[in-house]
Amino acid sequence: MSWYPWLSAPYRQLIGQYQAGRGHHAVLMHVAAGMGDEALVYGLSRWLLCQHKDGEKSCGKCHSCQLMIAGNHPDWHVLQPEKGKNSLGIDPVRQLIETLYNYSQQGGAKVVWIPQTELLTEAAANALLKTLEEPPAGTYFLLGCREPSSLLATIRSRCFYWHLPVPEEALSVQWINRQMNTDPVSVKTALRLTNGAPLSALELLQPERWKQRVALCQQLYIQCQQQDMLSLLTQLNHDDAADRIYWLASLLLDAIKWQQHAAQFILNHDQQPLIALLASAQSNASLQQSVSAWMQCRQQLLSIVGVNRELLLTEQLLEWEQMLQGAVSPSHFSSGMMR
Repeated sequence: MSWYPWLSAPYRQLIGQYQAGRGHHAVLMHVAAGMGDEALVYGLSRWLLCQHKDGEKSCGKCHSCQLMIAGNHPDWHVLQPEKGKNSLGIDPVRQLIETLYNYSQQGGAKVVWIPQTELLTEAAANALLKTLEEPPAGTYFLLGCREPSSLLATIRSRCFYWHLPVPEEALSVQWINRQMNTDPVSVKTALRLTNGAPLSALELLQPERWKQRVALCQQLYIQCQQQDMLSLLTQLNHDDAADRIYWLASLLLDAIKWQQHAAQFILNHDQQPLIALLASAQSNASLQQSVSAWMQCRQQLLSIVGVNRELLLTEQLLEWEQMLQGAVSPSHFSSGMMR
C-alpha cells in the first residue's frame, strides 16, 4: 500500500498517544476524501497488531505482520457495505460484535476499521454503541468519516475525535509534480477544486478527466455569450453530473468573488476570462440565486432514487437561460428548482 508524505507526522502523533498510554480505544477519524487515509489506518492497525513493535514501527517480521502484509489477518476487521449497496446494515455489525467477544486468534489485539461510519444505518449504529463504549479487552475501533455531523451524537460521544488536515499547498504541489508533468496553474486549480486533497487533485488532473472539465468551461464561455444555456445539456448529462455541476457552481462562486474584487481567492485560476464574463453577465444577487439553484439540483441528483437526470438538468438550464435573458426574476428561478 502506498504511503504519502503528509501522513508521517499524523502517524507519529497517533502512535505516540498509544505509546504514552493515552491512546483511545475508539478513534473517530475525520478525513476528507483523497487524503490516503486508508494507508494511515493500515499502518496504525499493523502497529497495534504487531507482536514485536520496533518503537513507532511495526516489526514487519512477526506472524501478525506477515498476515497483515498478506491481507488476511483474522483479527483485523474491515466493515463496509457490500458491493452495490450504499449503506451498512445491522446484520454485519451483529456478526462483528459476536466475533469480537471471542478470543483473539493471534493472541493479541483486535482492530476494527469502518472506513465510512456515516454509512451505518441507525439500527446498525445503535447496535454498535454498547461495544463501542465497553469493548472487549485489547479491541480498537478506527472509525473513518467525511462528515462527523451526519453521525449519531451517541456514536461521536463515545469516540476520540481526530482530524487529519490537508497538507500545505506547497507540499501537495511538490508531490503532484513528482507524479505527473503538468503546468503550475492547473495544479493549483485542481488542488483548490478538491479542497486541498492531493489524491483527489491528482485524479482530477488525469488527462481525460481534465479534458472533460475544460470542455465544459469552453462550452459555458460560448453559450454564456449567446445566452443559449440549454446547449450545456450535452456537457452536463453524464453519470458524473454531480461533479460537473460542482465545477459549474465553483465558477459561479468565483464570479461572485470577482465582483467583490477578491480574485485572489478564486478556485478556477485557469478560467479567469470565463469568470470575468460570468461576473459581467449576472448581478451579485442573481449569481447567488444561480449557485443556490444549481446546488439544489445537485442535491436532488444525489439523494432522489430514480430521478430523471436529463429532465432535471433541462429544467434547470432553461430557467437559468430565462433568468439571464431577463424573462423571469431570480426569486422565480430559485423557487422553480423546489418543485
